[in-house]
Amino acid sequence: MKVYLIRHAHAVDEDGLLRDEQRYLSARGRRAAREVGHVLRQAQVQVDAILTSPLVRAVQTAELLADMLDFTDVIEVLPALVPGVPPRLVATELAVRGAAVAVIGHEPSISSLGALLVGIPAFPPMRPAQVSLIEDGRPQWFIHPETLAKERLLVGV
Repeated sequence: MKVYLIRHAHAVDEDGLLRDEQRYLSARGRRAAREVGHVLRQAQVQVDAILTSPLVRAVQTAELLADMLDFTDVIEVLPALVPGVPPRLVATELAVRGAAVAVIGHEPSISSLGALLVGIPAFPPMRPAQVSLIEDGRPQWFIHPETLAKERLLVGV
């Protein structure tokens, strides 16, 4: 199974009028999501399912990536992807979604999910719009959101 862990792209800051769960992607975040999606398309990434946190910035990231990947199925909102929910609740949902699943979430939850999937105590923190591939429980590569380079995913044990 391939799991593409994706942290939502850069969002506007929280302010007095806008609560955290209402934060939406900034122009920079929208551009980064499209650029990373383009790199995934060039790498011929195909997914069976896209799961996202219900928070606005994650849903918007999922929609932009789905568009870039020509993914036309339903993007599924998974409430267990909100910040603070134990990653094991998300992990149990993955296997029934297909052989290749994209998961869009938040820090530190998305890297905690990575640690659980790889079976290590900690996973490298993910930058906004970063994609990390875990295949059959092994770290493979990540896409650096600023340089768009695909690099080997190194994790400590």
